[in-house]
Amino acid sequence: MGMEEDTKKQEESGGKQADIKGMIAQLESMLDEYMVKKAPFALPIGLKEFIANVSPYLIIIFAVLALPAIFLALGLSAVFAPFAMMGGYAYGHGWGLGVLISLIVSVVVLVMEVMAVPGLFKRTRGAWRLLFYASIVSLVGSILSISGIVGGVIGAIIGWYVLFQMKDLYKN
Repeated sequence: MGMEEDTKKQEESGGKQADIKGMIAQLESMLDEYMVKKAPFALPIGLKEFIANVSPYLIIIFAVLALPAIFLALGLSAVFAPFAMMGGYAYGHGWGLGVLISLIVSVVVLVMEVMAVPGLFKRTRGAWRLLFYASIVSLVGSILSISGIVGGVIGAIIGWYVLFQMKDLYKN
């Protein structure tokens, strides 16, 4: 019975992964349709080239600048957590959960963007996809933390527009 249960669990997790990949593929297809084919205007090729050349360097600079901020936020949340608990803001409610979600999402997005840097220099489609996945994680984090839903959605739309306008510069 043990092997049958393990096989069943693997099949279920494989099905969930396929569902997620299918949803991401549908989102990518829809965004390609609206951000490129039906977009009111396209970015000029010179601007696309400039963004493609500068973006890896910007990611490196922002990653270096973001690390101290993330460590500071982790330290401050650890220091202020007891006071937040005394004030009625437990980690399960309000302030604590939003901060925790934001920190986790920030770290995940930062790691994904840094992982994309070598591919961005080579202009690979895999690097482009990592940036796309990072934007999805960022949007989901904004929605889950509740405090930045509107800003997260607006940021995702603008980011996806630029990202999908640039897609044709990144090859396999």
